[in-house]
Amino acid sequence: MLTLLSPDFHRNYSMNQQNLWASTYSQILKDHPDANAVKFWLDALSWGKAERLGPGKVRVCLTAPNNYYLKFIESTFKQDIETAAGKILGESCELFLEVSRDAMAPGTTEGRAESPPLPDLNPLAPPAEGESDRIPGISVPGSTRDARHAPIQDNVDSTLNFDNYIVGPSNQFAYASAFSTAENPAVQFNPLFIYGPPAVGKTHLLHAIANHIKKRNPHIRAYFISAEAFVNEFIESLQHKQPGAFRAKYRENVDLLLIDDVQFIVGKDRSEEEFIHTFNTLVNLKKMIVLTSDQAPKDIDGLEERIRTRFEMGLVADIRTPEIETRIAILRAMAESDDIYLPDEVATFIGTYVRDTARSLRGALVKLQQYASLTGSEITLELAKQVLQSSIPEEGQEYTVDMIMTAVSKHFNLKIKDLKGVSRAKNFSLPRQIAMFLIRRYTNLGFREIGQIFGKDHSTAVHAHQKIEAEIETDPELRKNIETIREQL
Repeated sequence: MLTLLSPDFHRNYSMNQQNLWASTYSQILKDHPDANAVKFWLDALSWGKAERLGPGKVRVCLTAPNNYYLKFIESTFKQDIETAAGKILGESCELFLEVSRDAMAPGTTEGRAESPPLPDLNPLAPPAEGESDRIPGISVPGSTRDARHAPIQDNVDSTLNFDNYIVGPSNQFAYASAFSTAENPAVQFNPLFIYGPPAVGKTHLLHAIANHIKKRNPHIRAYFISAEAFVNEFIESLQHKQPGAFRAKYRENVDLLLIDDVQFIVGKDRSEEEFIHTFNTLVNLKKMIVLTSDQAPKDIDGLEERIRTRFEMGLVADIRTPEIETRIAILRAMAESDDIYLPDEVATFIGTYVRDTARSLRGALVKLQQYASLTGSEITLELAKQVLQSSIPEEGQEYTVDMIMTAVSKHFNLKIKDLKGVSRAKNFSLPRQIAMFLIRRYTNLGFREIGQIFGKDHSTAVHAHQKIEAEIETDPELRKNIETIREQL
């Protein structure tokens, strides 16, 4: 029953409470910039009631399936729900969330953090008490079936879990989607597709999902592999005339498949075909698939439509470059893990100026710690400025694209049009890659925008950044070039 709502509400909205929630739901999707992201979470909510708090103010009560959903929705979508409900009612609204009583098991306290057990029909569910170790419909280690169904090394890093993943606005949705996947694999959606630039935590989430599921059910056969390794393994199976063993491994011997950098499969026709058949088989068997990529499915150049639609048939979640608060939190977590004393002002300084990825933050921290250790110095703000001067601009200095392009072209005695040209000769391609690297490091531009500056696609800018970032520590000449360019800036 709708409690004490104003006559205006009843006059303007002749609807029951379910219709009120349906209208609010539609309004949220209309207003929110990422409708797919918010829809996933709103679909988990159930309507409770609406009640008046006072003149012009109404409380809207909803229920969440468990405490994890409750906390995430409160912290992320509370204002969206209140604003949308306010538009529908024409009054100020306050959201009240509670955990569904159906989620409460006898003897637990209200708002418990645990989510409901996996459904019995889920092939990833643990065997019931008294049953054998066999998971229904799945061959497990110890089976009497032939050798090609023997257990495989899962390649999962046990040190990467949800507890040591730093969450911020840039990765909050991807984190929550990964956790939801780990709680209820292959139930709400399949696959989970996580995309974002390099070194922002995509691979960490793959391992975290596997570790969480394995902790709940040790019988699960998880398998982590990069797309490049998947392709190479398939090619090797063809060379040795053993494609059947390859197919059995991925279609009959895996319950949870995690593939990193899946964009690598694009353009490799036979590997694409094999991947599609593997994908279809696992989804039909309700086995969970989790994929990562450096781009959203719709933006991957050369991706076949039939593959793109499969990537998008589940949940697509993005991770962006971490904002300053998240970068500082990542630094502090790294320092604590490595037992490094890192003053707050130093963490803030590094987090402010090392702007791209967690890998860059790790490199800056290691460089600073090694210098302090070798020289017997204490880590201070002054030391950080001295040691990291080649990576960090002077305080207050903002480099522009034009400044960087001019400095790079002057250093290599080239014209700017040469940097933007198509020649792959090293005397052109290396300066071009350095320019892309510096623009990424010292501006707020993303890889897509950087690629457009040079008339290239997103993946070219990603490759350039990864290449220079990897080689700068081992190639003295490259490092000297970059330091000289920075001095010119």
